[in-house]
Amino acid sequence: MKSGLHSEEKQEKQPSVKKDIELDHIRPDLAEVIERYSFGLDENRPDEVARRNDKNRRTARTYVNELCDPDTFIEYGAFALAAQRQRRSLDDLIKRTPTDGMIAGIGSVNGSLYGQEKSRCMIMAYDYTVLAGTQGFFNHKKKDRILQVAYEQRLPLIYLAEGGGGRPGDVDADGIVASGLDLSTFYLFARLSGEVPVIGVVTGYCFAGNSALLGCCDVIISTRDSNIGMGGPVMIEGGGLGVVKPEDVGPMDIQTGNGTVDILVADDKEAIAATKKYLSYFQGADTEWEAEDQRILRRLIPENRRRVYDIRTVIKTLADKDSFMELRAQFGPSMITGFMRIEGKPFGVFANNCKVTGGAIEAEGADKVARLQQICSAHGLPILSLIDTPGFMVGPEIEKRAQVRHVCRMFVVGANITVPIFAVVLRRGYGLGAMAMAGGGFLESVFTASWPTGEFGGMGLEGAVKAGFRKELEAVKDPQEREALYETLVAELYRRGKAINVASYLELDAVIDPADTRKWILRGLPNIPSAEFRGANHNFVDPW
Repeated sequence: MKSGLHSEEKQEKQPSVKKDIELDHIRPDLAEVIERYSFGLDENRPDEVARRNDKNRRTARTYVNELCDPDTFIEYGAFALAAQRQRRSLDDLIKRTPTDGMIAGIGSVNGSLYGQEKSRCMIMAYDYTVLAGTQGFFNHKKKDRILQVAYEQRLPLIYLAEGGGGRPGDVDADGIVASGLDLSTFYLFARLSGEVPVIGVVTGYCFAGNSALLGCCDVIISTRDSNIGMGGPVMIEGGGLGVVKPEDVGPMDIQTGNGTVDILVADDKEAIAATKKYLSYFQGADTEWEAEDQRILRRLIPENRRRVYDIRTVIKTLADKDSFMELRAQFGPSMITGFMRIEGKPFGVFANNCKVTGGAIEAEGADKVARLQQICSAHGLPILSLIDTPGFMVGPEIEKRAQVRHVCRMFVVGANITVPIFAVVLRRGYGLGAMAMAGGGFLESVFTASWPTGEFGGMGLEGAVKAGFRKELEAVKDPQEREALYETLVAELYRRGKAINVASYLELDAVIDPADTRKWILRGLPNIPSAEFRGANHNFVDPW
């Protein structure tokens, strides 16, 4: 027996691809696929696109196309329809509920800058033109699938969250689902925290289930005309709390002031640009960069130690041009947090703001810093701390805001992050607050350096004199002599606490020329073993 065909059997002649087949011919089965997919494309949905344009918004597909590099997006679950076959015709569902209201897939974002491997992202975009971007039976199933893929392949997730939450009209699921509380979606989404960067973007209404996922994101980017709430008007009315307009639930003046929204932008174009910029910090170093003349830094701290200055100007001068991105600007204004680059290399950065409470650390500012540290530790970004603080804020009123618990997050988080902190004291480094700014103490950072304007002590100089020399001051009866003694004691404490003197006791690593700050940071960076940039154990990012 011979294997295969018997020699006497005549093999059928195979057609020549070039001669016998029309390459442009579309078979009926493929035509059906192409036609079905086309129902979800913007060019075939003019009425829906027009309604978005009337509201000065663009479509979810436009957002996805603008996020992704050309010809890189592959879509998952494009043929899903709303689970409403029992109440609507198939033709109607195909036309009105394409993708079951959510576009999802893998695309390359910033690939021309950081390469294809580092640029792959999972994108999950709710389509408000389909049933108000609500969460249906099949788009939950789709989410579970892509969230699993994102976890297994370690893909950053970009979540476009506009939508109204759960959808009660999916009657096809009635015989399958009773309460729906056994969903895995919210678990799978939350599991990504700390594993990969998770970015939430809102360009309109975002309520209920949509916002529950949004709140799990590392960062929330929102347009000014958006509204975010754990419950929308339907849930509020259903809960017996009255009838409210959607624009009255979680407007941006509320959600930026309370810290929910990290980055506020003017419109959806800026939202997409901000998303790409935020993601870039976790994709690698820029090969091209510009920086200000660093000698400018020598003049930014006033010679009069009681005068304020603009810390944002210091950060922007120190950073590569246009590389600073601030988070939660309207929340906890006594602290500035964000990301920046130095010679193209990305860093997290936080700094005291002497224009607010004199730079004293309040509960909200401490929360900002602790969360930034978690994000940087989870995703491997070194941190720059710029210190100018009289310490933690004190007083009866501040304690009403759980000051003790909030500010101590800086100690606990700072002691457990796995990335290096570079601490630079610009002016005041006083008390426990200054120690917390350096990761828990001046010897806990890679280095703690000070500019010549640095001054140090267990508490503010004036307060230290008043508390520590009360008896001596009270013993001087003449007011002018008492004031002269007070100024002498303050001057002595200032001399003892001056940066160059403190450095002589090795309580600082160095006193440096402000113009050399970038050099110090970059020279210190290579000395950190790469393993230090990521701990062995996974840490999630606290939603707050």
